[in-house]
Amino acid sequence: MKLIIQLLLTAIIVLVLAEVLIGISVDSFLTSLIVAVLLALLNVTIKPLLVLLTLPATILTFGLFLLVINAVIILLLDYLIGGFSVTNFWWALLFSLLLSICQSILYSLLGRK
Repeated sequence: MKLIIQLLLTAIIVLVLAEVLIGISVDSFLTSLIVAVLLALLNVTIKPLLVLLTLPATILTFGLFLLVINAVIILLLDYLIGGFSVTNFWWALLFSLLLSICQSILYSLLGRK
């Protein structure tokens, strides 16, 4: 049940960020829900592999390269999902940063019950 609530919250955050950021567009709530589900799947499958392959760069940049990996995953979602559009890398970087901040705030509030 907690996973479903987190996916719904992520979908809502994606919709809100698409309204706020001009470089991001989402067609509908269903599209944002698909973005949330695929983002969760990519973070579980592809992200650990990318982190492992780019470990030297991540160490040299004191972990800041993880922001680039997050932006690449957002651009991959742009490629995979038709109703989700990201203008360029910088919008993907800003979107992933704001999404992470919003998720951590809402998930911590959710866990406080």
